[in-house]
Formats: sequence, structure tokens, C-alpha cells
Amino acid sequence: MEQQPQPYVTPQPVQPMQPAPQATEAPAPAEAAPKPVRIAAVGDIHVRETDKGKWVDFFKVVSEQADVLLLCGDLTDHGYAKEAEVLAEEMRACTIPVVCVLGNHDHDKHEHEKIRDCLLRDNVHFLDGEAVVIKNVGFAGVKGFGGGFDKYMLSMFGEASNKAFVQEAVDEALKLEAGLARLDTEHPGIKKIAVLHYAPIKATVEGEPEAIHPFLGCSRLAEPLDRQNVLACFHGHAHVGTLEGETHNGVKVFNVAKPILQKAGFALPFFLFDV
Repeated sequence: MEQQPQPYVTPQPVQPMQPAPQATEAPAPAEAAPKPVRIAAVGDIHVRETDKGKWVDFFKVVSEQADVLLLCGDLTDHGYAKEAEVLAEEMRACTIPVVCVLGNHDHDKHEHEKIRDCLLRDNVHFLDGEAVVIKNVGFAGVKGFGGGFDKYMLSMFGEASNKAFVQEAVDEALKLEAGLARLDTEHPGIKKIAVLHYAPIKATVEGEPEAIHPFLGCSRLAEPLDRQNVLACFHGHAHVGTLEGETHNGVKVFNVAKPILQKAGFALPFFLFDV
């Protein structure tokens, strides 16, 4: 192949008495923005003993699309450890870290400790006032409890049984606060995510009969979210509630109960959120 002639460039004369140019460092390349951590969340999967093989594809797909999976309570349908054994087998298909809280169904047969023990393994973390850091994101969680919302929140008054009901919500809120505060102490400035089963705000239970709102969550659970500057909170429990709301201070709250996500048209029932 004949070589193409190169264009001729007239040499430039060297200018006398000019100081030699000072070497300058090349500007450092701009650092690429860190990749966000993608969180998948779902609650109320209600696994039964007859569900063998039903959840494998779900866990495979969620592992491909997210970095962390949140399971927001009611992992089992009737609270039996045998149901958790089925779920544990299905979760072998999950290759990403999982953060869980238990729900009211998981406590129904007093086998919640067995359910927890059955599902625990290296990449599965159960939270009940504890906190865990995964991929530089902090997660704190509790089951939560009922008690009502805002000015209709049940007060510590009357019979001992009524006070015990209120105290349960107070205790759950205190555990959540402790977990979130621990994240701040041990990892200052970390982005924080709260994981619950019961709702912390009224907005995400709207759609449920108003008469049962006090049994779906409690505003006491929202107080730690606002005080601790939580980025977002995920819960379940209210199957015909509303997908999204926020606390008085603007913390995003998502009701990711499986029926809510199915009604919203999600092909597979998990909600994705980038941190």
C-alpha cells in the first residue's frame, strides 16, 4: 500500500531569552461518582409449607437486580417453624445480603425464635433493636407495634392491659432509636435505613378500614426516624394501604407489603430504592 505523504509543518524559530516553561502537573481525573447501593424491599410474603419451589425465581431475580434485600416481616403465614424451613430452602437462591424483621404472623404460634434460627446464616441478618452496616449503608430495625397515629394515638391511661398495649409500642420505638443511635456513634455520617413491620405513619395505611388503623402501626415509631435523620423507612403489615408517604420531617416511608406491590403492577413483588 502506497504511504500517504505527511503534511509539511514550518518549523517555528526558538525565541531567545524566553524562560523555560514550568512543568505543571496534569489535572487529576475527576473521580467517578460512587455507584449507589440498590435496596430491594418486600414484606408479608407469608410463606406456607406448600410453597416449595415457589420463591426460587424471586430470589434469583432480586439477587441480579439489587445489592441488599429487606424482608419486612410476616415471613411465614401461620408462624410455624416448618414454614420457615421451606423459606430457608428457597432463600438458598439468594446471593445478596438479606436484612429481616419478624412480623405479627411470625409470632402467632410462639415459634418466632425457631423461625429466626432457621433462617439465620452468614448473609441473613435479623434485627430487633440491633443495627448492621452493609456496603456503607446502616440498617436498624424492629417489628414495631400498634397504637394509632397522631392525635388519635392511644395514651398510657386506664387498665393495666391498656397500659401494657401502649408500653409495647413505646418499647419498640426505644429499641429502634437505640439501633439508629448506635449507627451514628459507631459510623458517624452514615446513611441510615429503618426496617419495620408495623407502620410508623398513617399515610401508608390509608385504604385500610379506619377502625383498624390503631392495630396497623403507631406514630411513636416515627419519632426515632425524624430524630435520627433516617433516609428512608420500609414496612409492611397493611395489605391494602398505600405505597408511599413521609413523616412530619420528610423521611420517606414505603409500605412494601407484597399485596401493595402486586396491586401497583410490579412484575415481581419487590420495590427498588437507591441509596
